[in-house]
Amino acid sequence: MPSQHADTLASAAATRSLLLRGEPARADFRRALLAVPADERDVWLDLVFGIEGVLEDGPELPRGCVPYLPCSVSALLRMIEHAHVQSSDVFVDLGSGLGRATMLTHLLTGARAIGVEIQPHLARAARELSARLNLARCAVLPGDAVQVTGDLTSGTVFFLYCPFSGERLAKLLDALEPIAQTRPIRVCCVDLPLPPRPWLTQLALPFDDLAVYCSTLPDPA
Repeated sequence: MPSQHADTLASAAATRSLLLRGEPARADFRRALLAVPADERDVWLDLVFGIEGVLEDGPELPRGCVPYLPCSVSALLRMIEHAHVQSSDVFVDLGSGLGRATMLTHLLTGARAIGVEIQPHLARAARELSARLNLARCAVLPGDAVQVTGDLTSGTVFFLYCPFSGERLAKLLDALEPIAQTRPIRVCCVDLPLPPRPWLTQLALPFDDLAVYCSTLPDPA
């Protein structure tokens, strides 16, 4: 076994042990993650969380939704940096699957994190995983992201890893607009161009896959 991979396995085991005993300090978790070579960070994270493979999609996946596929650690790190996710934020992962992005963002930033997942078996597995890892500030809501946005009015950062497009995406943005009228929010997308909205401004980033949009408050009458 190559020494580099052995180091990754040892680091993952040590970090998982800390996590199971109680949530580790954000700085310690981040330091452990960044010490892992970039091409092994996804393997490391799955070992830390105890995730074995990708669960199959169920019959509840609606037409127009993308099958579940975890977002890479690399993209999540860039999203956290360029969206300036802080401990005071409420991070909402729309189409959260097993909650991998939800939990990682919480552990790296301290933000309260909410996942929304339309497939009941994935939502159930994510809740069980969060409970095993003692992540009290991570929650997973089962349901359609297009329909439950009324329950997410506390959100400040909304994350979409290509969950759907077309009419469903347009409905989601229309549901987020009233939230953006009350306070600034950020909408972060990976591999998903958003249709233009006058209340969203895209930041200039040097990436083709990641986009971060900031809302603008309406001018007072």
